Amino acid sequence: MAKTRPLTNTEVKQAKPKEKIYKLGDGDGLQLRVKPSGSKTWLFDYVKPHSKKRSSIGLGSYPAISLADARKRRDSARELVAKGIDPKEHKEQVQRRERDLSENTFEKVASDWFNVKKHEVTPDYAEDIWRSLELHIMPRLGKQPVSKINAPETIETLKPVAAKGNLETVRRVCQRLNEVMNFAVNTGLAQANPLYGIKSAFSKPKKDLMPSLKPEELPELMDKLNYASIKLVTRCLIEWQLHTMVRPSEAVGARW
Repeated sequence: MAKTRPLTNTEVKQAKPKEKIYKLGDGDGLQLRVKPSGSKTWLFDYVKPHSKKRSSIGLGSYPAISLADARKRRDSARELVAKGIDPKEHKEQVQRRERDLSENTFEKVASDWFNVKKHEVTPDYAEDIWRSLELHIMPRLGKQPVSKINAPETIETLKPVAAKGNLETVRRVCQRLNEVMNFAVNTGLAQANPLYGIKSAFSKPKKDLMPSLKPEELPELMDKLNYASIKLVTRCLIEWQLHTMVRPSEAVGARW
């Protein structure tokens, strides 16, 4: 079988349209398809690795894709065929993966995570969670693909919050960001969580001890309890705590 003579740049450039579509071969499966409209596109003809059926894949249009570029793309496709990979299926998988990455923004993934998280917490706490992300994270990172989220940019996003002294807010947002990124990893939308440990980039919030009453202040407390606008059961509970010295959680869980 005679080997196809490679095309020249001049032949490609001067190929004129005819009444019907025709092809010019360059060798090793590369074809230049010329339409009656005058448009020219590159094709790679090949045999599918598994079914052994003939197929073709588009490599781009001329002159956007030059003869040299088309040959490089053909060679890459031939390498895939040699490895038992269908280049057309491979191209579709890459395009699908890129589309999934662009569609799965941080905001969308965070929303999916939140739809699960909100059933585990109280409504007020759920509102606080989403509001913190909406206020401090979404304006800068919301539209980014979740797979492109990184620690340096996220830290820069939170620095203005920390500069205002809202260190407890920073701590909580860091925790929520990590939960979102772990969700992304577990659902196959990210390879790893790049935000693990970002809280170490900020100072820890100072914990204030709960204030205590001095013995001489107790009469005033009891007096105010008598006139406070609270339910009777609440007043009884406070008095019972003063008599028993149990923790708040134990008092709330006590049975009559």
